[in-house]
Amino acid sequence: MRFRFIEEHCHIFSTKQMCKVMDVSPRGLRAFRSRPASRRQRTDLVVLAHIKEQSCLSLGS
Repeated sequence: MRFRFIEEHCHIFSTKQMCKVMDVSPRGLRAFRSRPASRRQRTDLVVLAHIKEQSCLSLGS
């Protein structure tokens, strides 16, 4: 959760400063960035795509 926050706000705040404030290591952030998506994350993306597709079909868009 902390790493995701840092990723989403890196254009606003310094990554180094956010790591210090949130008490995480820059090395941990690099590991987070290089880690592949988990099985749950991949499944969630597939389900979300199906939901969006069905929503578009039902709305006629």
